[in-house]
Amino acid sequence: MRLLYPSDPLDSKLPDESYKEEFDAALAAGISTSLFSFEDFESGILKIRPEAQQGEIVLYRGWMLTPELYERLSSALHSKGVLAFTSPVQYKLCHHLPEWYPHLTDLTSETIVLKSDANFEEELAHLKWPGYFIKDYVKSLNTAGGSLVDTPNQIGAVVQLMQKYRGQIEGGVCVRKRENYIEGTERRYFVLNGKPYAAAGNVPEIVNVCARIVRSPFFSVDVVLRSDNVIRVVELGDGQVSDRKEWEAERFAQMLRAAG
Repeated sequence: MRLLYPSDPLDSKLPDESYKEEFDAALAAGISTSLFSFEDFESGILKIRPEAQQGEIVLYRGWMLTPELYERLSSALHSKGVLAFTSPVQYKLCHHLPEWYPHLTDLTSETIVLKSDANFEEELAHLKWPGYFIKDYVKSLNTAGGSLVDTPNQIGAVVQLMQKYRGQIEGGVCVRKRENYIEGTERRYFVLNGKPYAAAGNVPEIVNVCARIVRSPFFSVDVVLRSDNVIRVVELGDGQVSDRKEWEAERFAQMLRAAG
């Protein structure tokens, strides 16, 4: 397996600064690594340095991609005679909340998916939730008051701010029922080839359940402790574009090495 990282925009021979620590840890762990210009790729050119070998499997580690852009990356790799570690269908499964949510409804907050221009007050009038957490298919609003609101008539303003600060709404709007989580208890786990991994300590059973249910070779699982001491899934993400969060680079590289 070969890892593929975005290069520094000013020096194609170096990894982007955001991924340098992980890139160096991967090299130290003996994992084959390559770089590519993300800017060139967005323009339709994929040049990998050093080139991947014919038949080699490539695992991308870089910026979030829309499913359409990831499919372009997968196709470009295939044209070079190499395979993407994660298929476009598998990528979308973990990258877009409406894709993974039906598989994990008992483990995560109740969610309703609407169009970005929906009449939220009318669509959600039948609900009597204690609060509403708003995000698009991928991200929530982390500025200007955040994504948590008390009533449906406040949702439209959050969506407008998401469009303002992010430039787009990806997919649509996910309205999630507010659950009371204990601050400081959220942790990120990764599942690689069906095996769950922790940054430190043991893997909770809820992550083992996700590993058995979700059909993707590499994804992240964020869990948190609710106020009634029940562990809940907060988010899934494709492992290729998930931040390490509390994971040390060396530990992350050890996990990837196990898949090589």
